[in-house]
Amino acid sequence: MPPWASLASEWQKIGQEWLGWWARAALAPDAGGRPGAAGTPAIDPQVVVGVTERYAERFQELWRALASAPADAPPDLVPAPAGDRRFSAREWHTTPYFSWLRQTYLLYGEYLRELAAQAQMAPADRRRLEFMTRQYLDAIAPTNYPATNPAVLKKALETEGSSLVHGLSNLVTDVGRGRITMSDQSAFGVGKNLAVTPGSVVFRNDLIEVLQYDATTPTVHKRPLVIIPPCINKYYILDLRPANSLVRYCVAQGHTTFVVSWRNIPPDLGRLTWDDYLESGVLQAIDVAQRISGSRTVNALGFCVGGTLLASVLAVLAARNDHRVESVTLLTTMLDFADPGEIGVYVSREYLSAREPALLAGQRLLGSELATAFASLRANDLVWNYVVNNYLKGETPPAFDLLYWNNDPANLAGPMYAYYLRHMYVENELIEPGKLTMLGHRVDLGRIALPVYVMAAREDHIVPWRSAYRTTTLVNGDVTFVLGASGHIAGVVNPPEPARRSFWTNALLTDDPDDWLARAESVDGSWWPHWAEWLQEYAGPRRAAPAAAGSDEFPPLDPAPGTYVTDMVA
Repeated sequence: MPPWASLASEWQKIGQEWLGWWARAALAPDAGGRPGAAGTPAIDPQVVVGVTERYAERFQELWRALASAPADAPPDLVPAPAGDRRFSAREWHTTPYFSWLRQTYLLYGEYLRELAAQAQMAPADRRRLEFMTRQYLDAIAPTNYPATNPAVLKKALETEGSSLVHGLSNLVTDVGRGRITMSDQSAFGVGKNLAVTPGSVVFRNDLIEVLQYDATTPTVHKRPLVIIPPCINKYYILDLRPANSLVRYCVAQGHTTFVVSWRNIPPDLGRLTWDDYLESGVLQAIDVAQRISGSRTVNALGFCVGGTLLASVLAVLAARNDHRVESVTLLTTMLDFADPGEIGVYVSREYLSAREPALLAGQRLLGSELATAFASLRANDLVWNYVVNNYLKGETPPAFDLLYWNNDPANLAGPMYAYYLRHMYVENELIEPGKLTMLGHRVDLGRIALPVYVMAAREDHIVPWRSAYRTTTLVNGDVTFVLGASGHIAGVVNPPEPARRSFWTNALLTDDPDDWLARAESVDGSWWPHWAEWLQEYAGPRRAAPAAAGSDEFPPLDPAPGTYVTDMVA
């Protein structure tokens, strides 16, 4: 048997053992959480036998075809899926050994995925099985190992081994950093060529800095805009370079713009709670913006978990009969966690039970943990691609501002994170009127009676767009829903120039998100101008722009981007 056939056989054996463990461990539970009445495995053994026999025939057919084909023209019986860029090197298609390796791996992947699809188990368990199957297959790809990647071998020969030396150096550096480098770290600097929109820190407490940006128009709207970014990352995703800064765009539209810069939580603040993030974070920022601007009301924008925090504050304000927020914008935000997408594979009652005591005692969730989890959702693009290029080929990744930011996560306080997991992801209680108490009030999203602009992203793997769409039925205000192209970040950071991507609009909101999309109009370009036109209605009359940021009560403390955004607390 040729060596590649032996290798394929080993892959098959390992995979069968691994999947068999799942089949034995994941017994179909009944309503009480006990194994099914018959005690049957989640995957019928007879089905396993049938699928295995069918794929054994396909393996044999592949081996025979490759063995009888001309050495310079191996047949392509198992092509890579569309969009799979791992096998782009010429040798994968023209050299018998590498062609065999590629096709055997791809066929083996089909085999495991079909077995996983046959599992009879609860939807959440099925999703974990399918996710773990994909993770396993991504990890064992022949592209990830120097001896089985022709591009790596070719470069090592061309450079007389220096590529491997550089790769090892890159690996040692990343081990020291605790993360994979996704962008040329030397190409960017916060406050140098990222987060450079002029402004000032006008407030600081232990949890946040509030940034106010300098006006660039002669007049500004009376009602300020308060932006609540996600607290699990640094705020400057909304203020990358001048060309793709949403903050700069807002300022240019005449909005006096305030942004929360969340602190990278140090050990001594590890006991902060969800209520602390609401009171000392979101509410504090709104209060500062009101007092500096002199406006009785503000417009507010929340992004991702920042939107979940903002919606929670709006529910508290509704319970207080407090109308200080005029309109709200929610970007890729989830309020109904019934379908949390692939990130849900990491959140289970078992995980929470094991982790919750330490979190409630003040153990922080390190930003690197979340960054690794998010990267694993797109492992080929955000993990293995860099393993191959950085470590096996010894290359420096290209400069990419968004990925530089992605490598700059922030820590969360343990009790806050435990609350978020328990009451949102696991119990999904935010959607139940009066179920949760926040800042001393029972909250009800249905009491939020404001104009609401909800933006989701069609390819979002963190906040599935259909889950974001459910916000339209949870609040009682006049809701506008827009669906952007691309994913969780690129869908949001999509400036008007240069024009790219697209978005969908449909003023008629239906109960079914797919029905909404089927009737929606596709619009080329950025959703930003569409949102700016919507926000204009709630921005208030124009008045002379302030000469400087802050006020007598809140004098500028530091220039933007402030100090918290560059805090590298481990």
